Order: sequence, then C-alpha cells, then structure tokens
Amino acid sequence: MAGMVLDMRIEIRRGKTSAVIISFDTHSQNFESASERNKFFHGLYGWEQTVPGNSRVYKYWRSGVLDDVPHVKISDSVFAVAMENMKKVEEYFQEWDDKIEWEMYEVMMEFDKLLNKNRKISE
Repeated sequence: MAGMVLDMRIEIRRGKTSAVIISFDTHSQNFESASERNKFFHGLYGWEQTVPGNSRVYKYWRSGVLDDVPHVKISDSVFAVAMENMKKVEEYFQEWDDKIEWEMYEVMMEFDKLLNKNRKISE
C-alpha cells in the first residue's frame, strides 16, 4: 500500500441526535374484529372515553404508548422518536407482531428542534 493516501474525514455533528423513524401498516384481515384493530390504535395513541352519567357526561383520557414518548408525526402511520425512547414503541409493536408490519429506520436529525417546532404547530 505504499504511495496510497487515504482521505478520511471525521465530522462532529453538534445538536444532532440519533432518532428512529417508525412506519407501520395494519392489515384488517389479520385482526379478529374491528374492535381488536381499534384496541391496537387506542393502545398506541390513547383515546378519550366518554361516560354518560346522571345529567352529565364524563370524559376520561386513556393514555397510549405515545403519550409517554415524545414523538413527531410525519404522516399517517409514520412518526419519529428519539433513539432513547425507541424501545417502548418497539416492545408495543412486538406484542402485535402477528397483526401488523412495521419498520424502523435510524436517522441523524435535530430531533429536539423538530419536536419543538411540531408542538408549536399543534398548539
């Protein structure tokens, strides 16, 4: 290897963290019923339960996995989470592995900046 010069660069990325883009697809035929499919979505996103009472209606928020995981919705059934929170989502998807297809893609991004921008849009 005499005379060979290797050009090697090391880039330090400040402010960029490792994140995961998660994409999933549900197949209706894999679920026993629409109710079971709804159970998957409720467990992931959370849901509002409405209970009628004596002349009042009571509303309760039932949390899902993503209530505890900072995330950014990219599209329908596609969202990004910071790498340190990926395990919670992965464990939930593994519980439904025979019903859904899902993939994770590791990316480098300014996740905190994107998360803050997304919060301002949704407010």
